[in-house]
Amino acid sequence: MLDRDTARRAIDEATEPWDIVVVGGGATGLGCAIDAAARGYKTLLLERDDLAKGTSSRSTKLVHGGVRYLRQGNVSLVLEALKERGTLLKNAPHLVHDLAFVVPNYAWWEGPFYGIGMKVYDLMAGRSGFGRSRRLSREETLERLPTIEPDGLDGGVVYYDGQFDDARLAVNMAQTAAEQGAAILTYCEVTGLTKDGVEVTGVVARDGETGETVTIPARVVVNATGVWTDRVRHMDDAAAPPMVQASQGVHIVLDRSFLPGDSAIMVPKTDDGRVLFAIPWRDVVVVGTTDTLVDGAAAEPRALPEELNFLLRHAARYLTRDPSPADVKSVFAGLRPLVADPSAEGGTAALSRDHVLHIADSGLVTITGGKWTTYRKMAEDTVDQAAVLAGLPERPCPTADLPIHGAGGAGGAEAGGAGDLAAYGSDAPLLQALMDDHPALGERLHPARPVRAGQVVWAARHEMARTVEDVLSRRTRELLLDARASIEMAPRVAALLAEELDRDGDWEREQVAAYTALAEGYLVPDDAGGAG
Repeated sequence: MLDRDTARRAIDEATEPWDIVVVGGGATGLGCAIDAAARGYKTLLLERDDLAKGTSSRSTKLVHGGVRYLRQGNVSLVLEALKERGTLLKNAPHLVHDLAFVVPNYAWWEGPFYGIGMKVYDLMAGRSGFGRSRRLSREETLERLPTIEPDGLDGGVVYYDGQFDDARLAVNMAQTAAEQGAAILTYCEVTGLTKDGVEVTGVVARDGETGETVTIPARVVVNATGVWTDRVRHMDDAAAPPMVQASQGVHIVLDRSFLPGDSAIMVPKTDDGRVLFAIPWRDVVVVGTTDTLVDGAAAEPRALPEELNFLLRHAARYLTRDPSPADVKSVFAGLRPLVADPSAEGGTAALSRDHVLHIADSGLVTITGGKWTTYRKMAEDTVDQAAVLAGLPERPCPTADLPIHGAGGAGGAEAGGAGDLAAYGSDAPLLQALMDDHPALGERLHPARPVRAGQVVWAARHEMARTVEDVLSRRTRELLLDARASIEMAPRVAALLAEELDRDGDWEREQVAAYTALAEGYLVPDDAGGAG
């Protein structure tokens, strides 16, 4: 059961060291917790904030092999990702679905050039393919993308990849880990490591809700903290060379009228060599992403004016209707952990999109880099090594065939409206029954949005939501879908949570104020520049 009190009791009542303590509740950490618990190891995961609070809820929402990595010649990464893409569709069909991507061609040579590239992509996917690519005529391209810029359009190439809801998958992964026997505790920050000589023997953690500090012994500690990787490594060795360089990716969210239909746009090369996507997701269009190296790792990264202008300018170039800052329903930024293996030559200059597994002299295991699509393989590699270090019984990895919570009885994810409960998978009938039994819980939280009161109560009871932000950002995605409307929902969400979590009126007011301040950072400033 995914329950905070249950996890705290498991920590307080433990009489033996945990086999594996995982630090970090994003995609990689949750994958490690599932894997370790499914092998029968006594597993604890600690997360400073909420599940997927950082990078893992701020992706482009794609389960993909990575067309741009193919162009860069990173064949091994693409092959691994394509295989894992198929595994994720099989194990989480309620959250993953195939999506058609169209590469519009504005020069005669682009059709054959990109057509051949996508055939190679198909060939690499093999039986894990989501659909066969093919060339499109100008008319077929306009039929699939009725709002694509028609001037100079020669045709297109269509190929297929996967789409998913990143934060909801993270929540379901936490539920899966708990069902396998892992203890999952959010709002509990690891502040230090315990040692016997040079060997790491556990962690020191502070419970953010109670203020209590606890020492937790472990046979092995896994650092899966993404862009905060070096912070944990420096708890072990203050002189450890930097391992991660943060790269910021920004997305803007527009109304679906900018890109109606069920196909996405993929621009393989923008002015500065980036790949750009315009993707239908729920009832909006997500346009992204940027790739800007940044110093540090902010908990709430913000889009730079030049990033916002870049996205608006390129959206205007490829769409018949030019979006203005006023059309942006939300702008969100995430930080990718680009990696240099500290044991390799080149230090942070040798940046990689691959994942890196590093074992310190102390026995601290660090896993970082990689991408959402390959989380399961990253976790398998990590737990294989961690189990050897901890002297645990050797057991095979079972996760390739382990369904994610919600998969049972799922009819497949839909690309449709956010009001559909399909994203809850096998939990959907239970959530619907809750709202049927309590009609007030079936009421919408906002006249223009489909999310209902029952989803807040469900999030608190079954998905370990502790704050208004947890609900509106990661359990229902309203912060990303329509930031302004989500601010208007905050008081009702706070009242529902206060009742579920036994909080008082002061807590409610603090929550509304904190959420409003956060969500205002997802709105485009009135003085932002236009598409230009």
